[in-house]
Amino acid sequence: MKVRHILGISGGKDSAALAIYLKQKYPYHKIEYYNSDTGCELAETEILINRLEAYLGNVVRLRAAEGSPEPTPFEHFLKTMGGFLPSPQARWCTKKMKLDMFEQYVGDDYAVSYVGIRGDEDRDGYISSKPNIQAVFPFRKNIWSIDVINKFLNKDNHEQIVDIYERLCPDGILKEEIMETVKRPITKQFYYSKKMNSLLDYDIKLFNHAVFEFLKTTDYPVGKLDTFPLLDNTDILVKEDIFRLLRESGVGVPAYYEELPFEVDGKTGTYCRSRSGCYFCFFQQKIEWIWLLEQHPDLYAKAMTFEKDGYTWNQGESLSELARPDRVRQIKLDIIKRQEQAQKQQQGTTLVDILGDDIMCTNCFI
Repeated sequence: MKVRHILGISGGKDSAALAIYLKQKYPYHKIEYYNSDTGCELAETEILINRLEAYLGNVVRLRAAEGSPEPTPFEHFLKTMGGFLPSPQARWCTKKMKLDMFEQYVGDDYAVSYVGIRGDEDRDGYISSKPNIQAVFPFRKNIWSIDVINKFLNKDNHEQIVDIYERLCPDGILKEEIMETVKRPITKQFYYSKKMNSLLDYDIKLFNHAVFEFLKTTDYPVGKLDTFPLLDNTDILVKEDIFRLLRESGVGVPAYYEELPFEVDGKTGTYCRSRSGCYFCFFQQKIEWIWLLEQHPDLYAKAMTFEKDGYTWNQGESLSELARPDRVRQIKLDIIKRQEQAQKQQQGTTLVDILGDDIMCTNCFI
C-alpha cells in the first residue's frame, strides 16, 4: 500500500535541519517537502527556504486563500474573522493557514509526517486528528507520538506486546530483565512514560521494532509499510547538532538568529529573533518585538495597523505603547540582566539560549 512521506519546511532551524539530516542519512528514502506560505514571513525566512529548495531539489508551496483580493492569506482570514487577532487561546492563524492546507494537501492518502522536535526538548508536536496522518520525530530518542505509545503500552494490548518482545528480544544476559519490564503492568508508580523510557534505555532498536510490529496490527500509516528505516536509528540530536547541520550543509543558519549588539545606559546586550514564524507572531517575546521595531520598522508598523477595536498582539499592551522610548529602554535592560545572570551561571547568553523553545505554537512548525 502506498504511504507518502512528508516533511513541512517552516523556515526555522529545526525543520530545515531535519530535511538535511534525512536526505543525508537516507538518500534513497523519498520524502515530499512542502512549505505553508502565510505571506507574512521575514525575508530571511524566504531566503532559507529557497536555499533548502536548491539543496533538496523541490519544495511544494502551499498557500491558503488563493484567489482572494487581500494581499496575504493572513489578511484574508483576518477580514473573515472581523479583525479578531489570533492569540494563544485562539490560534486560528495556524489552523487556517497551515493545518488546513497541510491536511488538504495530504487528502485521504496514508502519510507519515516528519516533525523536527529535538532530543533536548520536552514537548510533543503536531498530531493530526485525521487517522491517515501519523507524526514521527526522528531527532528524539522516542520517535513515536504520544498516542502511539499510549496504545502500545495500554493494558488491553499487554499480552500482544509481551508476545512481540518474546519473539524479537535476542537471547542474552538482558533478556530476562527486559521481559520483566515488558510484563510489568502500568500503575501510578510505573506510568506510561516511565515504562517507555525503561524499555528505550535497554534497547532503542528493539523498542522501535516492537512498536513497528504492533503498528502492523493497526491502521496507522507506518504499519502499512514493509520496512521503515528509522527503526534502527539511535541518533539523538540537540540544538548544537542543528546549527552544525545547517552550517556544514552549506544551507546556513537563518539570518534572524544572528545576535546583534545594542547599548542602553552604557550597558551592552544582544538580541535577535529566537524562532521562525510570521513577523507578528504573538508568541514572540517583548525583546523580539523590539528587534522587529529596530531591524524591520516597516513590518512593525504593518503589525501595528492590525491592532484595531481593542485587539492587540500582546495582552494589555499595544505595539504603539511597546515602542515608546522608555518602554524600549526597560525591555532592553531586562534582557541585559538575564544575559548577565546566564553568564554568571555559565549558561548560554544568546537570546536563542535564554528564550529557548519554552513558549511557542508547536503546530506552527509544520
